[in-house]
Amino acid sequence: MNNNVNQPDGEYWQPELETMPREQLKELQVKKLKQTLEVCLKSPFYKKRLGELGITPDDIKTIDDIRKIPFTTKQDLRENYPFGLVGGDMKDAIRIHSTSGTTGNPTVVTYSRHDIDSWANMIARDMYMVGCRDTDVFQNSSGYGMFTGGLGFQHGAEKLGATTVPAGAGNSKRQIMFIRDFGTTCLHAIPSYAIRLAEVFREEGVDPSTTKLRTLFIGAEPHTEEQRRRIENMLGVKAYNSFGMTEMNGPGVAFECKEQNGMHLWEDNYIIEIVDPDTLEPVPDGEMGEMVLTTLDRTMMPILRYRTRDLTRILPGECPCGRTHRRIDRIKGRTDDMFIIKGVNVFPMQVEKILVKYPGLGSNYLITLETIDDNDVMTVEVELDSIESDVYPELQKMTRDIQRALKDEILLTPRVKLVKKGTLPVSEGKAVRVRELRDSRK
Repeated sequence: MNNNVNQPDGEYWQPELETMPREQLKELQVKKLKQTLEVCLKSPFYKKRLGELGITPDDIKTIDDIRKIPFTTKQDLRENYPFGLVGGDMKDAIRIHSTSGTTGNPTVVTYSRHDIDSWANMIARDMYMVGCRDTDVFQNSSGYGMFTGGLGFQHGAEKLGATTVPAGAGNSKRQIMFIRDFGTTCLHAIPSYAIRLAEVFREEGVDPSTTKLRTLFIGAEPHTEEQRRRIENMLGVKAYNSFGMTEMNGPGVAFECKEQNGMHLWEDNYIIEIVDPDTLEPVPDGEMGEMVLTTLDRTMMPILRYRTRDLTRILPGECPCGRTHRRIDRIKGRTDDMFIIKGVNVFPMQVEKILVKYPGLGSNYLITLETIDDNDVMTVEVELDSIESDVYPELQKMTRDIQRALKDEILLTPRVKLVKKGTLPVSEGKAVRVRELRDSRK
């Protein structure tokens, strides 16, 4: 594998891998899965779990044999905190990342130098795919530290050879100053912060089109196609969707190409399965289900058949860009983001899909679930943007329109409240969209 920065100035960072024929790619996956199993069997967790089932690398003959291996869950990682899944030698570990662990032990991932280099190469591949080169200036507005979004993109951009601006999270006025003064061309931001940044541009009287910014990488939060287009229009950029999670390294696992029609998941580094979240049986391409991922290029802490809880689907057909790695659809939501009210399954993104269609509304909204007179009630509060809060007839009509549209989308009628800008809480990290206040619910 050629991981050098000096790549041919074509469409592909690694043409031999990105355009590898499907059958050859499957053979590579089988070879790497066998190697991954050898490392896993050295970890306390997998040695016990796989040992009890008598599973060895010799059991893997085809890619379908992965189904012989049991699933791994977030609970497994928490119960074996911190190093129970480490199969490599800890003297070779050079970094540890973790999730916040707000509901128990954090999820910890340990990396070798090979793992960091492999991860950086994937992000360089992602950035190159959408036109970024070593002449670009890349600004990262993600948090650094234990959060993977900061250092992950940092190393990937450096691998590409771009000039990097590790701005970190928040401080929008400073972000804009850097964009203007340093000639930033590429920016990494979560969707809700990208909209906030566009609002600060407007508040400061700066037209984003007067800057050199042209490419935006968005991820970490589920978002709709409508929200993506809104961000593009507000900032005057092309915004490319990305997928990643700490357990799978961090950002860079899957990424959109210039077609903006699904994210190529790098199958030389991961095996993807889409399963029914209830039966755990595989579903056909094109059908929505829970994504299950297996790492194939980690030497310190590989993970087998990890239940991501993310709901998506494999998009059928070939991509016009020529890459053979299959594409996943944008994340619809998470099985643990979904809430049930009056027997109806609802995802926050379904609500957002409706709200972004109304130009007078801001980007901040909150769904509150509560019990009133023994009945479950769903209230959607959304901040106003360009409409004054005292224009009562106009607000009343918009409220009714939103309520009807939401009923058509989610099959129940919520309460809708239009509130003044700045009324709802603003999160420092990922936006909090649901507040659960119902009786006897965690």
